[in-house]
Amino acid sequence: MENLTIIEGQGYAAIADWLASQLRERMDQSDGPVTITVPGGSTPFPIMEQLLGHDLDWTRLVVWPGDDRIVSEDHAASNTGKLRKLFEPAGAEVVTLNEMEAVPPFALAWLGMGADGHVASLFPNTDPKVDDARPVVRLTPDPLPPEAPFDRISLTMPSLLASDRLVFVLRGAEKRSVLDQAIAGNNDLPIARLLAAARQPVTCFT
Repeated sequence: MENLTIIEGQGYAAIADWLASQLRERMDQSDGPVTITVPGGSTPFPIMEQLLGHDLDWTRLVVWPGDDRIVSEDHAASNTGKLRKLFEPAGAEVVTLNEMEAVPPFALAWLGMGADGHVASLFPNTDPKVDDARPVVRLTPDPLPPEAPFDRISLTMPSLLASDRLVFVLRGAEKRSVLDQAIAGNNDLPIARLLAAARQPVTCFT
């Protein structure tokens, strides 16, 4: 994949520096809002905390969750609630996903990946398609992850692919193996489908 760059061994601060440079570049290109989508889970939030330490005009940033659990925003499992607590004090706008929402193109789609190859909440059992007509979908993972046994709402593959750049942050040998197999075309997991359809630059921090 000529559009893929893998960067190994970077800590949270270095990844935050890279993300900040991407946002700064986009902000320098125009005076309008910069819209991104970001992941939930345990890995991204420490990076986001480092990112918010950078001197950027956060009032121009619009943050979309890539997915969320179907819980109230004050629930401990809510990605959106956590994003609000981080980004809104800095002046950024945080969007709540809903199935009727029109999804804009993203300057940057930041994603994670599960050991089962899911991206956002597009789990293998949901058979996500790169030509899905829906921008946002409600779904039920099967099996339900025991640490978060909730229905989900998620951006679809076309919404994720409507971005200028994709970036993944993955941790652990198991996930790296799944990623390598997807890059090689040796599986049909959601990560493999997304990478096969991506035409924009893709950066993977492992």
